[in-house]
Amino acid sequence: MNLMMNLLKAFLVGGAICAIGEFLVLKTKLTPARILVGYIVAGVFLSAVGLYGPIADFAGAGASIPLTGFGHALTTGVRRAIQEVGFIGVFTGGLTQTAAGISAAVFFGTLIALVCKPRPKA
Repeated sequence: MNLMMNLLKAFLVGGAICAIGEFLVLKTKLTPARILVGYIVAGVFLSAVGLYGPIADFAGAGASIPLTGFGHALTTGVRRAIQEVGFIGVFTGGLTQTAAGISAAVFFGTLIALVCKPRPKA
């Protein structure tokens, strides 16, 4: 039963985050790229003021997988690195915390480019 509750929480929170993005795509003149950047900035801001941590704890992957979770991870990494190494952590912490996700994106993006035939947009 606990697994089902965790899945439900992740689905509801992640779905709400995606629904907000879909609403922004359909009802505003914002480009998808601007919405994606806005999600990262929102995750950084909400994490910096202490609001995103409880959401991530509650929803698990439903809050950590969307781009707001990437912003949260950046903030968490910077905060931890500043405590460990001082001011230089501002520059290193975010990349250290998100290195696995960035590496996966580069790897799978390269793999798909090799398997599929990439072409420029017409």
